[in-house]
Amino acid sequence: MIFISSFVMSVTPGKLGEVLKSFLLKEETGTPISVSAPIILAERITDFLSIVLLCIAGTVVFNYGKSIIIITGAAFFALVLILSSKTISLKIISFLSSIKFIGRHSEKIYASYNSIYELIKPKSLFCGLILSCIAWFFECVGFFIVINVFTGISGLDTGILSATFIYAFSTLVGALAMLPGGLGATEATLTGLLLIIKIPRNISVASTMIIRVATLWFAVILGLITVQFYQRKTHHKITDF
Repeated sequence: MIFISSFVMSVTPGKLGEVLKSFLLKEETGTPISVSAPIILAERITDFLSIVLLCIAGTVVFNYGKSIIIITGAAFFALVLILSSKTISLKIISFLSSIKFIGRHSEKIYASYNSIYELIKPKSLFCGLILSCIAWFFECVGFFIVINVFTGISGLDTGILSATFIYAFSTLVGALAMLPGGLGATEATLTGLLLIIKIPRNISVASTMIIRVATLWFAVILGLITVQFYQRKTHHKITDF
C-alpha cells in the first residue's frame, strides 16, 4: 500500500515526491528516513540506465538523439562507479561535511550512503536493472500496440524497435527536463518523433494522449485510490507528512 500510494507523486519533478514512501515507512515501522530514502535514488538510477539501454536498442532502426543518450548513460554510469567506491564517496562526504550546514546532518548522510552502497552492489544493481528494463519495455510494448491500432487502419506499419526508441527517448527527455511528470516535454517529443517517421498528425497526437493517460495518469489515479485505503487503515492523513 505504501509503494502504490507513492504513485500519486508521479507528477512531481523527477518523481522526487516519491520520498513520501520513506515518511510512510517510518510511520509504520520506525525505519529512519535517512536509511530508506536512498531507495528512491536507486530506483531513479535503474530507471535512467534501463531507459538508456532501451534507447540504444531502438537506435538500431532510429538514428536520432545519440548524443543525449550517450551523455546521460555515461553520467549515470559514472555516478554508479562513484557510489560503489567507498573510498571516493567517503572522501566526498567528508569534504562536504566541512560545510557547516551539511556537517550538522553528517550522521544521516553517512547512514544514507551505507544504504545506497548496499543497493548498488553488482548483484543488487543487476537484478534491479533487469526488472526495470522489463517494466519499461512493457510500457514501450503498450505504446507499440496503441500506434499500430491506429496505423493499421491507415496501412502504415511501425516496428517494435521504433516504438521502443520513441517511447524510451521521449521518457528520457521528459525526465531530464525535470518538469512535473515530464509534462509537455514528453508529449512534445512523442508526437514529434511520430511525425518524423511519417505518422499522420492526428494519429500522432491521439497515440500520445492515449499512452500518457494509460501510463502516467493511470498510475496517479491508482495512487489516489490507494491513499484513501491507506488513510482509512492507518488513520493517518497523508497531508500530515
